[in-house]
Amino acid sequence: MTTETTTAGSAGLLWPATVEAPSSGWAVPISGDGGTVPWGKLWRVIEYIQQNLDHDLTLAELATLVYMSPYHFARLFKRSTGVPPHRFVVRQRITRACAILATPELSIAQISRMVGFRTASHFTTVFRRVLGITPGAYRTAALRRRPARQGRRVRWIALGA
Repeated sequence: MTTETTTAGSAGLLWPATVEAPSSGWAVPISGDGGTVPWGKLWRVIEYIQQNLDHDLTLAELATLVYMSPYHFARLFKRSTGVPPHRFVVRQRITRACAILATPELSIAQISRMVGFRTASHFTTVFRRVLGITPGAYRTAALRRRPARQGRRVRWIALGA
């Protein structure tokens, strides 16, 4: 087994020490990369998020579900999904809102509350930041693409094209 530590240039940054694994020949970090959230636990958290989008979801609450500290959970969750827990929750809320916006029955304010935003203004701001379009514009575009059923035939609605 060999161990080495290298420095990068004049900045004096240290690269992690590596150890050659005895049987594989691969160099692996001594401290380990910390891994990811096990699939079963990750699935439990994602299901919980989906079922509770209309509530405030805290990092501590999500970490408690899988018996981890909030900091450790946040690190492993990001490694597992590629995004931090908060961003994941926001994206799930926006995805759910998109599905609901495709129907004209509810107001945007009602939808914002249904997906966990306290105000329609905050919902609109976040929606625009994530998708680059307002909820109203998204709804208009979604309703233009929606088929209108008449008996057995399907007629596509073309509004103001």
